[in-house]
Amino acid sequence: MIHKFVALFRATRLALHIGYGLTLAISFPWFSRDVRRRILQNWSTGLLAIFNVRVDIAADDALHGLHHGLIVTNHISWLDVFVLNAVVPMRFVAKSEVRRWPVIGWLCARAQTLFLERGKARDAARMNVQLVSLLQSGECLAVFPEGTTTDGSHVAHFHSSLLQPAIDAGAQVFPVAIRYQDESGMRSTAAAYIDELSFGASMWNILCTPELHVRLMATPSLQAVSMDRRALTRAAHKQISAALATTDSHNFHIVLTPAQHTESNLLPSTR
Repeated sequence: MIHKFVALFRATRLALHIGYGLTLAISFPWFSRDVRRRILQNWSTGLLAIFNVRVDIAADDALHGLHHGLIVTNHISWLDVFVLNAVVPMRFVAKSEVRRWPVIGWLCARAQTLFLERGKARDAARMNVQLVSLLQSGECLAVFPEGTTTDGSHVAHFHSSLLQPAIDAGAQVFPVAIRYQDESGMRSTAAAYIDELSFGASMWNILCTPELHVRLMATPSLQAVSMDRRALTRAAHKQISAALATTDSHNFHIVLTPAQHTESNLLPSTR
């Protein structure tokens, strides 16, 4: 019963936070790149604080200094986007169905998410051209090459076509592993958005979870220009799988705690 009251309190805060996001989203596309990144990072950090989600990442992890390139990661939850944005603000490639989600879909579109019609070769070709241009202009982009979500116990097959733009643009690829776990370090499926679970039910599961940790692990970057896309895909898949199999937890610190972030410090900075 206590957990239900906490979940309802969080849901109220979430509604206010989404309202705040809707206000920012109206003018978001017209801000400079630096300001857009600051808004994305601060809003995502605030969202995780509401859910009591803590991001665990090594102090020397390469993600901290990442500003451009293609991030490749395994996919467990819709929350992955906000976890990554809380550390490094970036643009994502998402399936077109996300655009039709109530409220969240519109927010993602205003945040300049790139939507891909799955199974349509013409749309894939259009997307590749756009991604190459963005990578060459210095954007930080992210793709989920599994094309679906899992419960986090394994890394599914990667679709190599999503990595071709990095080769064409001569960009670096940064394979990143995501692992959801409880406060004791055991793998958690609380955030998994899988099977027939609805978006609303998935959100409620997270709201009802007392505390959730997300461990991010950036593996060595890959020079895309020196590989064909299948070799690049295999290398990224292998590195992410190996990182998830690692149980060593030394040199980690929490970069987000709920007490550190409130609505008052979410306004964008132009510095």
